[in-house]
Amino acid sequence: MMKLNARELRTMPMDESVARSIKKHPISIILDDVLDTYNVGSIFRLADAVAAEKVYLCGQTLTPPNSRIKKASINTWQWVNWQYAPTASDAIAKLKIENSKLKIVVVEQDKRSKPFYQVSYEFPIAIVVGNETTGVSKEVLDIADAIVELPMWGINKSLNVMVSCGIILYEVMKQNPV
Repeated sequence: MMKLNARELRTMPMDESVARSIKKHPISIILDDVLDTYNVGSIFRLADAVAAEKVYLCGQTLTPPNSRIKKASINTWQWVNWQYAPTASDAIAKLKIENSKLKIVVVEQDKRSKPFYQVSYEFPIAIVVGNETTGVSKEVLDIADAIVELPMWGINKSLNVMVSCGIILYEVMKQNPV
């Protein structure tokens, strides 16, 4: 399979036939009101890295084309399937209709959270990350199959949403070797 470096991704037009040839994994990534466009762009890069099926941009999350998303994603937003949904719960409802076996895993600090390494991640899966300040909506937390968090041993309470998403996505791939 063709691999493109950052310069090539920024300057080459997206090729539909190449994009269709990329084997996708049954992973959806749902952004619940993620406001920082650099987080959004970086999550497109993560989605490409794990060959996720789709990214759902929900609520107030900005959508491409956006110059900051383009820059942070190094144009991977053109290669990754994505869709806008009014709310994360709308995106989840749509996904559940398409596949009732889909597991919803929310990355959030919550009294119901388990350490991320104690959870079994099986395909098909949707990973939900939330707003940088307020987190994932209560409505989504209440319908999740699992809520996971990353342990914090320092003074800081949390990690960047993109970093947290990346750690979870790579744990998903580790548990589902391809």
